[in-house]
Amino acid sequence: MPVPRISFEFFPPKTLEASFKLWDTVRMLAPLRPEFVSVTYGAGGTTRKLTHEAVTTIGKQFDLNVAAHLTCVDATREETLAIADSYAQAGVTEIVALRGDPPKGQGGFTAHPDGFANSIELIEALAATGNFNLRVGAYPEPHPEAADSLADVRWLKRKFEAGAHSAITQFFFEAETFLRFRDACAAEGIEGQIIPGIIPIENWSGIRKFALATGASVPAWLDEAFEKATRDGREDLLATALCTELCDKLMREGVEDLHFYTLNRPTLTRDVCHALGVQPQVALENVA
Repeated sequence: MPVPRISFEFFPPKTLEASFKLWDTVRMLAPLRPEFVSVTYGAGGTTRKLTHEAVTTIGKQFDLNVAAHLTCVDATREETLAIADSYAQAGVTEIVALRGDPPKGQGGFTAHPDGFANSIELIEALAATGNFNLRVGAYPEPHPEAADSLADVRWLKRKFEAGAHSAITQFFFEAETFLRFRDACAAEGIEGQIIPGIIPIENWSGIRKFALATGASVPAWLDEAFEKATRDGREDLLATALCTELCDKLMREGVEDLHFYTLNRPTLTRDVCHALGVQPQVALENVA
């Protein structure tokens, strides 16, 4: 079975300690030579400046293809496109275009009076610049605001029609979840690349809460497995085995690309990549 193409997601640091954690994460994973890495954007645009700094620094210091997250939240069209233009001037050629989450406490998403109403409008405007390879989000299980899973599939189709080049899914815990979604997308005529989003389970209780908040289903067998693993002190071993098995199942079904949500905790992601046959690439100048 061929080695998968991989990519990683990081989030920008808000403290000095978090900065060290991010750079340690990038240093550990950069030798795996991912196709791209992405840097997230905080809810309500709270990390706008931090995201920009992280994107440009990672690109320059580690020679990685960096995709910057960009959202519609709490910004005018002009402000959003100015941010995109600053990325283009910095040599960034990839953007993950998202509607974005509202600021904490605001409830549902409310578009800025002079801003983009949704992700489709943002994608169309970014595509019109001709400056970027555009990646978008996809939901293998119904988005909390979607009527049903078919609504998500049809909305994704509109994203591709608006100019998206590929989609990255929300994380999931069972391969069948992604495979059913992929089949549904094909049935609706979607031909664009859909990359499964994978989350190595560093902390089950935290990931479980995150999953429930984003609409991802939590299988009962996972609760039982981690309860037993915690008693035995084998959480990391279980997490590595489960994530590797999930990726292996996807690859056996023809998946060639995997996007890892690292949460700036690189060890499990690195171990899973190694198990899948992805090995560090040593720069020629370092070879004696």
